[in-house]
Amino acid sequence: MDAGNPARPGAQQVADVREALAREHPLVQCLTNSVVTTITANVLLAAGAAPAVVDNPREAADFARAASAVLVNVGTLDDERARAMALAAAAAHAAGTPWVLDPVAVGALAFRTGVARDLLAHRPAVVRANASEVLGLQGAGGGGRGVDSTAGAEDALEAARRLSRRTGGVVAVSGEVDVLVRGEDVVRVRGGSPLLTRTTGAGCALGALVAACTAVAGDPLLGAVAAHAHVALAAERAAARCTGPGSFAVAWVDELDAVDAAALRADLSTPGRLA
Repeated sequence: MDAGNPARPGAQQVADVREALAREHPLVQCLTNSVVTTITANVLLAAGAAPAVVDNPREAADFARAASAVLVNVGTLDDERARAMALAAAAAHAAGTPWVLDPVAVGALAFRTGVARDLLAHRPAVVRANASEVLGLQGAGGGGRGVDSTAGAEDALEAARRLSRRTGGVVAVSGEVDVLVRGEDVVRVRGGSPLLTRTTGAGCALGALVAACTAVAGDPLLGAVAAHAHVALAAERAAARCTGPGSFAVAWVDELDAVDAAALRADLSTPGRLA
């Protein structure tokens, strides 16, 4: 799918990405943390993508060249994973494969902060993070409380703009309203459920879905918007029929499968959902 370079993705463009995702089944290499591998793989499968957890330094670069997109998530980091991530990111950048950086807990811990900042040299197509992580990457804050942000998405807007100019890509800041930035372009995606914050790996899985959508969208901003909108609508539908965080997690994966292009088009045509 060639979506061009839309500054302001709209409902129809997002719906087109959903259709392409279901049709093309992009292969997403996931170098992610050990806590979230199962939910990440399940979310990708539900949405129509194909996950592959290939994070051995001897294989990571070769697979990155063959994959449709690559996710690098620094959640549970050690020396071997850091080496694999650097190799995969470098190979993806050289091959023109879009890759997504999820800088989990960056800013709070020196080792992962250094690793994530070094990875920026390989120009991720999208940095998907919470506000504290974006501020930490830019050296503008001390980080959040573990994986939880202590800042709001709007608080990180200027840092996101600077980071976007630095990488040439998109910075997607998750919050009550998601704020997605590319240079001076800003798109806000409203919706979702607080139960996402009580589901282990929901944000990490979102990063993988951003990678998948970017692979088929042909444009990182459109891909990131499509993934955030898909996750938000599925979360709302899941929250309406679950009884708590445990049943929500199962219902959310089901709804990621059930939300189709028509549902996304109708939802995003509602005033205020996409701004």
